[in-house]
Amino acid sequence: MRWVLSLLMLYIGHLPAQEPAPLRFAIADSWTMPLIRLENNQPVEGIMFDLMNRLAASVQRRPEYHVVPRLRLQSAMERGNVDVRCFVMPSWAGSLSGDYSWSVPLFQQRDMLVALDRQALPIKIADLPHQAIGTVLGFHYPTLQTQFDNGHFIRDDARSQLQVLQKLQAGRYRYAISSQMSLDWFNHSQPQAEQLKPVALLEEQALSCYVRNDPEVPTQRILRSLLNIKKSGEIEQMIKRHTAALDSRTQADAKARVVNND
Repeated sequence: MRWVLSLLMLYIGHLPAQEPAPLRFAIADSWTMPLIRLENNQPVEGIMFDLMNRLAASVQRRPEYHVVPRLRLQSAMERGNVDVRCFVMPSWAGSLSGDYSWSVPLFQQRDMLVALDRQALPIKIADLPHQAIGTVLGFHYPTLQTQFDNGHFIRDDARSQLQVLQKLQAGRYRYAISSQMSLDWFNHSQPQAEQLKPVALLEEQALSCYVRNDPEVPTQRILRSLLNIKKSGEIEQMIKRHTAALDSRTQADAKARVVNND
């Protein structure tokens, strides 16, 4: 009997270890650089790509990326199709159906009202007449929600932030809403005369991640890892890595203006 047990233990010892389930991340199809760049519907670079890879490695899980239309992100979490959703805040998620835990705030986002006219001066939102405003489908803009609800402003939705800015540049509307990071990224590839200009700060928002509470998901390890990544300064390094080209372009433009003025 002992030799049978010994053979059994030897057999079990040679079985391959079962790989833990992948950590499934939700990626909004409306995201653009510097947050993320997609190829064949999979991320290949960007701030969020770096963060997701770093997080998966810290909990020893293989990352799996699910690109989801913006309006279906919440239902993807509720159905258990993905485990982690990032770059979001509780008010965007609405009334969640399910059991989730939120991380500490990880990012600070500044939403700006942007104009095509490089000579445009800073404005007050209350002074703007009835008109269409460029917006991203499914994005929430609390500062302007009352004006959208009463029809004073009309949303002109596009599927991504990049498309919103491209439509503004093409003259489809006079103003659009953009995050500061997306605006800077867009402008750095444009001639100076065609760059878009922020004319009003709408709001600043603290963005986080939330995670499904499920026995198959190491939720608390994920939250601790996000806290450590934030405290270590790694997120700021990721942002700097993907916006370094923008800083170089800004410095070059400033030098060119000095030379031209001389």
